[in-house]
Amino acid sequence: MAQQSPKRSGFQPDDPWRYRWIVLGVATLTQASSGFFVGGIGALGVHFQRALDLSAAQLGLLVSAAQFVPLVGLLVAGELLDRYSERWVVGIGAGVVALALGMGSLAPGYPALLVALLVVGAGYSTVQPGGSKSVASWFDASQRGFAMGIRQAGLPLGAAIASAVLPLVAQEFGWRATLLTGGLVALCGACLFLGCYRQPPVLPDPRHKESPNPLTARLRARLRMLREPSMVKIMLSGTSLISVQYGVAVLTVLHLHQTSSVGAGQAALVLVASQGAGVAGRICLAAWSDHSRSGRYPIVMVCMVAVVAGLTVLLTPAGRAPLIASGAFVWLGFFGFGWYGPWVAYVTEAAPPGKTGFALGLAMSVNQIAIVTMPPALGLLADLTGSFTPVWALLALLIVVALTVTAAAEHRTRRPPRTGDIARRPHPRTCPWSRCHHK
Repeated sequence: MAQQSPKRSGFQPDDPWRYRWIVLGVATLTQASSGFFVGGIGALGVHFQRALDLSAAQLGLLVSAAQFVPLVGLLVAGELLDRYSERWVVGIGAGVVALALGMGSLAPGYPALLVALLVVGAGYSTVQPGGSKSVASWFDASQRGFAMGIRQAGLPLGAAIASAVLPLVAQEFGWRATLLTGGLVALCGACLFLGCYRQPPVLPDPRHKESPNPLTARLRARLRMLREPSMVKIMLSGTSLISVQYGVAVLTVLHLHQTSSVGAGQAALVLVASQGAGVAGRICLAAWSDHSRSGRYPIVMVCMVAVVAGLTVLLTPAGRAPLIASGAFVWLGFFGFGWYGPWVAYVTEAAPPGKTGFALGLAMSVNQIAIVTMPPALGLLADLTGSFTPVWALLALLIVVALTVTAAAEHRTRRPPRTGDIARRPHPRTCPWSRCHHK
């Protein structure tokens, strides 16, 4: 297989498939650099509140602004990724992130900053599905979960570094310098991806080419994915867990500072530790899914149970103690961020042939609804009640509902088949939308 189509990859080493590890590193670093600033907003919460006189809801809206355009942008990016090289789609998108953050550093106030972050979201729309597709195309099923976990660890890795660095930058040079720093980091990621990424040395399967159907027919075929049982599980688990992830990212520092009387600097370090645990979680849980006999989705369900346990601790009086609360947030970092590794690997393997980019874009765009709405909604709930207890209770309820529904669907999928049904049941690792798609 390594001898096929060397011209398409643009390089001819002795073993082209060794280059997959370079691709993995490049995709991970590009992910980390593109999400660097937005991932660090939570650690900048106290600084932004003081400098711009913001409420918790307005702080959450900063995160939502960067995630609003991807509601549609992820679908567009997925379509572009099925038609063009990831090198240009991702590289140009990361460049847009860098340019928007540079312009945002000149923003005269809060409204202009929101506009700059909207543009950041437009560029970032290509990075998430593009990086995932690039890794999925270079790694087979035996290593895909581990590789995808490393790649998806880029987001909490960038957020952890940002949470450690950006508060120091803000304290020394002001909040505008944090945007400029984020823009320079994103620019480095864009240049790295454009310079180093190559397509895998494999000829495209002609069966996977886009059919010459009208645009409306193609859209209907793609949106039919929403009715598939696997996509229902993907959407419910994804939206509930991503709500926890962004709730923890935005409100950890405020909770520790206001409820547990932890200093802003120490609270930011707890957030760094939580995001560092998320890096480990994405790698370890995704690697576990490679070797799990029950498949990847049950690992996601384990994460949901663990997240409910962590949120329950925060709901008790013990959750006010600085040490216990800090431990709960690190636990939530491991499972509340780590779920994304096995989840996105499951999405790539569930995608119909030739539609990996669009399937990723569709799944991630559904997540965007929660990403856009939950940070300001959770912040507003904390403002109105004067407590973080209703916030953690709401998130726990969302997880419990999603877990109950998806566990029932998983049980129906895995129950012993009736006579005559065996030939019709796909293998748990094969595509639920197309029986012919397998590794």
